[in-house]
Amino acid sequence: MSWLSTTSLEGDFVTLEPLSEEHVSGLKEAVLDGESWQLWFANVPNPESMLQYVTEAIVDARKGGIAFAVICKVTNKIVGTTRFYNVDAKNRRAMLGYTWYCAAVRRTPVNTECKLLLLKFIFEQCAANAVEFRTHFSNQASRKAIERLGAKQDGIIRSHQIMKDGSIRDTVMYSIISSEWPSVKNQLLSKLG
Repeated sequence: MSWLSTTSLEGDFVTLEPLSEEHVSGLKEAVLDGESWQLWFANVPNPESMLQYVTEAIVDARKGGIAFAVICKVTNKIVGTTRFYNVDAKNRRAMLGYTWYCAAVRRTPVNTECKLLLLKFIFEQCAANAVEFRTHFSNQASRKAIERLGAKQDGIIRSHQIMKDGSIRDTVMYSIISSEWPSVKNQLLSKLG
């Protein structure tokens, strides 16, 4: 049995459903709003590669992670995706990432509540020791969002990945550990206020 049980998570603003091929058309529509795949430093799929992206996420989730479709409760539309991956069940650690949203929900409670639901699940139901976040060194928006969560920077892996455009990515690593979770939780609840 997997350490992280596949489950839906529900808040006031979003529902996180385990990702399936049924979500592909909604994700295609969502990614068109903002065209984030055109950002050279982002790993966001374009509409044509969405089925492959979802299929790979589902296969990866079979290794112990969970991939989610993010559904906005106000519109009942899929607005993005996120997942736990590179899960280390023995040490109760996981990475949280592959997160992207359509432009319409940026700077709304969607991301804050998603992170609250995901972190509450992994720290309180699964007794995680740590959750790790990784992002491109040049992705300032992502870095600021991770830091606003209360995650601490652990370091930078230089020349870590070759990007789809051939450039080489330096990856910034962050984490939240279990002893920090109560403070992070209070901060997220305050933002949703």
